[in-house]
Amino acid sequence: MFVGSASGFEKPSAIQQRSIKPIVKGRDVIAQAQSGTGKTATFSIAILQSLDTTVRESQVLCLSPTRELATQIQKVILALGDFMNVQCHACIGGTNLGEDIRKLDYGQHVVSGTPGRVFDMIRRRVLRTRSIKMLVLDEC
Repeated sequence: MFVGSASGFEKPSAIQQRSIKPIVKGRDVIAQAQSGTGKTATFSIAILQSLDTTVRESQVLCLSPTRELATQIQKVILALGDFMNVQCHACIGGTNLGEDIRKLDYGQHVVSGTPGRVFDMIRRRVLRTRSIKMLVLDEC
């Protein structure tokens, strides 16, 4: 997260200063930093910068090892993209399969999920990958 100010944003952290521009430019980036340095905000900002919100198709896929992390990423993307009309869904095991199908059929710009459920949705042809232009592997 950015450091300072009442809204929590004032100045980018070191990881954000080094990573956001290359990600936005479409470069492959491996970003490692200590916990709490703003890595999730870093790739979330780059994700939001790359989205075409007029296209209601999955453009970014974020894979995480845990349900909690996938849900946290969804919350950060929705919070940072609050005024962009961004659609982001956490596609995780242990939740209602029908809800995942309904949300994905509606169209999600970003899908944050765990590998098992995401693979299942791709296999069922509910999560279409033809418009995905960015893949984020978090804590992998």
